[in-house]
Amino acid sequence: MKFLRFLGNEVVLGTLIALLSVFTAVSSYQGAVADGQQNDFEIRGMASLNDGNAEYLRANQDITQDYNYFDNWYLNVDERSEVAEYYQGSFSQPLLDAMERDPEVIWDDQYYEDVYADANAFFDESDANFAKAGEWNERGDRLQLVLMIMALGLAFAAWASLLKEESNMRLLFAFFAVLTLITGIIAYLGVPTVA
Repeated sequence: MKFLRFLGNEVVLGTLIALLSVFTAVSSYQGAVADGQQNDFEIRGMASLNDGNAEYLRANQDITQDYNYFDNWYLNVDERSEVAEYYQGSFSQPLLDAMERDPEVIWDDQYYEDVYADANAFFDESDANFAKAGEWNERGDRLQLVLMIMALGLAFAAWASLLKEESNMRLLFAFFAVLTLITGIIAYLGVPTVA
């Protein structure tokens, strides 16, 4: 019980208020930074996703053009070679590469991988940015929990300081303030970092 009486001391309560205030401010600031980073990576993810969608549509148009050029080339290769050469000159590089790999199997998986390479690179970049945004979101959420714990402890310490020194409620509130400080520090140490 003597330990609990020590918690009611003005210096102890003042120290608790100071420590809890600092931890509240630090977790609030770091939470705001985490939220800003999350927002930045989400915007980057959306931009990459939009670019990927645009590249995907362009690639679909390129494939359609290749189909048309190849069909016209194929129809003319034996009888009208100058027309066939015209269409062959319009082939995309992935189509030329596919014909060089195997003239019997033009539309192989490698052809589509080559045509969609730029779009897929944007999609991969988008996924990476959204994953990083998720990591920052997790960090921000955990810091919000620390903030709530520390603010609760700050409220306990403030109420304890307002009560008379011989009040049992003062000791109880001071005890809860210490308990929330310890819990908040443990929670803070468990906040994930983002590399």
